[in-house]
Amino acid sequence: MTLRDQMTHELKAAMRAKDAERLATLRLINAAIKDREIAARSDAKVQELDDADLIAVLTRMVKQRRDSARAYEEAARLDLAEKELAEIAVIESFLPRQLSQDEMEAAIDAVIARLGATSVRDIGKVMGALKAEYAGQMDFGKAGALIKTRLA
Repeated sequence: MTLRDQMTHELKAAMRAKDAERLATLRLINAAIKDREIAARSDAKVQELDDADLIAVLTRMVKQRRDSARAYEEAARLDLAEKELAEIAVIESFLPRQLSQDEMEAAIDAVIARLGATSVRDIGKVMGALKAEYAGQMDFGKAGALIKTRLA
């Protein structure tokens, strides 16, 4: 079952269960995907996004909601922060399992060894390889910092 089919199935299930919060989040996901498809059609004549593109859209949505939740917490709007965190939980249910810190470090070490990276100038090559192999499975902001310390 593709990621899109899974989302459609979950949307229908939320409608049947009358789960308003989950349904609203799933509709937000569909809207973001439609926006991305429209942009892709005008750029490269792509008819439909594949799972990797969908994961990129979902990852961006999670990041946006984390930033919003942090801003709401700083403004003492805990009700809005909780809503954002609930949306994150729904969105993350469609993303691949995130690598733990130890798994991420092991993956970085393996890619560095495989590419023979030795200096800070090789960070781009290492990041490119990691993004190709572990898309949606690791936080590349943290990975970048780890790579920098390993190659410094």
